[in-house]
Amino acid sequence: MDYIKHKVPPVREDRLMACQAYGGTCGDLSNDSKKGCLYASKRTFSQTQGCQLNLSLGMISSMRDAVMVIHSPIGCGGNLIQNAGINKVFQKLRQQSAVGLRWINTNLSEVDVISGGEAKLRQAVLKAEREFRPSAILVFNSCVPALIGDDIDGILDDLQKQVSARIVPIHCEGFKTKIQATAYDSVYHGLIRNLVGEDKSTKPAIIRTPEEELEHQEKISKTVNLLNVGSMSRIDEEELVRLLKALDLNVRILPSYSHPEDFTYAHEAALNVSICATHDDYFVEHFQKLYGIPYVLRTIPIGIANTNKWLRDIAAHFGIEEQAEKLIAAETAELNKAIEPFKAEFKGKTAFLTGGEVRILTTAELLHNLGFEILGLRGYHFDKYGEILLEEYMEDVPNSEKAIFNIGSGQVFEQANLLSKITPDLFVGHIGVNGSAAKQGYPIFPLFGQSDDYLGYKGVYEVATRVSRILRNASFNKNLGKNTRLPYRDSWYEQDPFTYIDDSASIAARIG
Repeated sequence: MDYIKHKVPPVREDRLMACQAYGGTCGDLSNDSKKGCLYASKRTFSQTQGCQLNLSLGMISSMRDAVMVIHSPIGCGGNLIQNAGINKVFQKLRQQSAVGLRWINTNLSEVDVISGGEAKLRQAVLKAEREFRPSAILVFNSCVPALIGDDIDGILDDLQKQVSARIVPIHCEGFKTKIQATAYDSVYHGLIRNLVGEDKSTKPAIIRTPEEELEHQEKISKTVNLLNVGSMSRIDEEELVRLLKALDLNVRILPSYSHPEDFTYAHEAALNVSICATHDDYFVEHFQKLYGIPYVLRTIPIGIANTNKWLRDIAAHFGIEEQAEKLIAAETAELNKAIEPFKAEFKGKTAFLTGGEVRILTTAELLHNLGFEILGLRGYHFDKYGEILLEEYMEDVPNSEKAIFNIGSGQVFEQANLLSKITPDLFVGHIGVNGSAAKQGYPIFPLFGQSDDYLGYKGVYEVATRVSRILRNASFNKNLGKNTRLPYRDSWYEQDPFTYIDDSASIAARIG
């Protein structure tokens, strides 16, 4: 992989042949993926889809000592307001002097669509430098300037000579892709091109004595870049840092809530440790090519089995397998004893999960180990990383090849149809679809939460306790389901839920 020399990264439909429409079972999906039959799948009707600009903002708007310039009409990026409070609090957990969210919108108008918005972009960047004096200015390009042809990169190259902050252009135009996760590539592309490595034009080279250099290299040899995600909590980070430090490793956390200088020296590490392939493959593969840094990418540490795999992969790189096995044995022994009562409580319960492919598969395995039967999963897209995890999931979970697997982002009507047929005891969902499932009367467990613990060994126990509490008191959602209805005709619930997906496998016989 080598796209860094280009100003704009490719979309995931092209780079990973990602699939965004499918209906069938886990077994069907695995077989079709191996045959290469997924890329051409499409919808004859689409309800809505996500915007990669919003996901780009969600990923990196938390960067400390940075200002965002959103080059767009005033509405784009407006959802940042809902993150302002948690953004500031979480920044202060890492740096007491942090000031929280700062952004400027260029407020493109109908006149600008005709005459161009380059002057407004220039004014906004200079205002960000003059008013805030940040370490970095992140410039997000939206649909409108991309369509009218504003020369974003040319303007920013010229402005970089006039400002002290490092300017990072992020090309995340929403219309370019149906795979919203392309946003992660867009953000990492900008960061790698513009933040990684020292800016020798403004900073003198660091000179060390031979003894200092030896000590520095020894520290690097035990340093890992832990790649977090915007949806995880500070408690999650602390749990993963605890486990890595138990293996005597130094931890640098990127990219969410990081400081621009953290990226400056990000190439000084022995290993990149991902917690989500969907989020990080673009970053880690480019870092391996550019700086020779290997990576761990296989799974996310959710649940006992996947946390064990994650730790073993890391330990294998450093040759500390024995130390890792001792840690795993101690942690799992204590945890298995703690969750034993929940297994009896959840026995016979069923669940349906929806969200990112990596997260739903690992969370499904966690729930299975707690006693749940997984009736179905619904991923936002599917690619080679999902294929690897799906194979492992089907090996670890008996009869899982028969469970439903739907792929589609924003297709809430399909979800509503599915739920009406399989009626799970618990719905585990991503932001944006939980309200719909609640109106059908299902108890809701959020797939992630920025104030809760999900990852590592501690996360298993925390998930079990919260699910137990939700199932014991589901009366609100049940009453909601009895007194509200979704805006779909009764005739829709009688149809195959995958009616509008080309070449999908009908599941009427399996769920009728």
